[in-house]
Amino acid sequence: MNKKFFIRSLRDKNFMKITRDHSGKLNRIAFNLIFSIANKRIFNLFLIAAIVLMSSLEIFAQQFRKTATAGFVFLEVPVNARVSGLGESGITLSDLNSDGVFVNPAISGFTNRSHNFSFSYSPYFAEIKQYAASYSYNSQFGVFSLGALMFDYGSMPKTQKVAGQRVYEILGNFNAKSLAFALSYSKMLTDKFSFGISLKYVNEKIDIYNADNFVLDGGVLYYTGLKSLRIGATIQNFGTDAKFINDPFKMPAVLKLGAAAEIFGDYNSDYRVTTILEAIHPNDGDEKLNTGLEISWKNVFTIRGGYKFFYDEETYSFGLGINGEPLVPVSFDFSISNYGRLGNILRLTLQAGIL
Repeated sequence: MNKKFFIRSLRDKNFMKITRDHSGKLNRIAFNLIFSIANKRIFNLFLIAAIVLMSSLEIFAQQFRKTATAGFVFLEVPVNARVSGLGESGITLSDLNSDGVFVNPAISGFTNRSHNFSFSYSPYFAEIKQYAASYSYNSQFGVFSLGALMFDYGSMPKTQKVAGQRVYEILGNFNAKSLAFALSYSKMLTDKFSFGISLKYVNEKIDIYNADNFVLDGGVLYYTGLKSLRIGATIQNFGTDAKFINDPFKMPAVLKLGAAAEIFGDYNSDYRVTTILEAIHPNDGDEKLNTGLEISWKNVFTIRGGYKFFYDEETYSFGLGINGEPLVPVSFDFSISNYGRLGNILRLTLQAGIL
């Protein structure tokens, strides 16, 4: 076919007739379509990005076992007693208020309190003490949160080997502790979706030696609209390697994916039963699965339990909760977690806020 004849035929049939006005309309339609799709797929994009980041941490270590290959592992220990009582399955609990800074920074975006303060305590193994505190402020620009965590390992004898002998002399005592401070921002983009980010400074000190670093947390929480089902995702402790004296080590980065739903009642019912499932992908160990079940009466008295799968020693946990809201915005939670041959760990959390 003649080339000029073919082009003339298309033009006569208006197949190539697109005016500037048409072009503007198409651009607006395309923009609105892209914005709509992007808004609905924020959760998926975050999830993909988190998986890519976690995978990149392991590219150069695929031929080695990951167990015990990271430092600052105190960041992996649960803080909140409610989360601990649910088998550490807590990234989809939208009512943790300021303690979301320790679990999933997106959680704080759902708080209904203008101010909230939380304090947690746990007597850990070997006379180690765990302390944690958090505060959140709900502003018109979003929710700003602060978190502080400390492990106090106590005082230990400082010794030195005597030259030429098989004995040690005591030079005195030394202390060791781990610290973490977090600054977090979270916001509800809709009444069903929230995101959050946190910047954490971490430090560990043994006698005169110490190591420190900055790490990032990020998370999303989304109510699907399928009854009460909500899903959440968070990546925690993402950062560059740190160094203790002359030994480098990586951060204990972890990706968590979770889902929760009420199988009976809801938060406005006299009775409520909530089930939670959470999958964990750490960069210093094998994949794990946490489950939790919570039974509540009028959201005042709550009993809860959880079980952990694919752990070496950790198994079941249980706890109780008392909530004074809406009369008094104060709550108290207590939990016990079983660590197999190591024994049990008690945790206490007290929260208070201003509506």
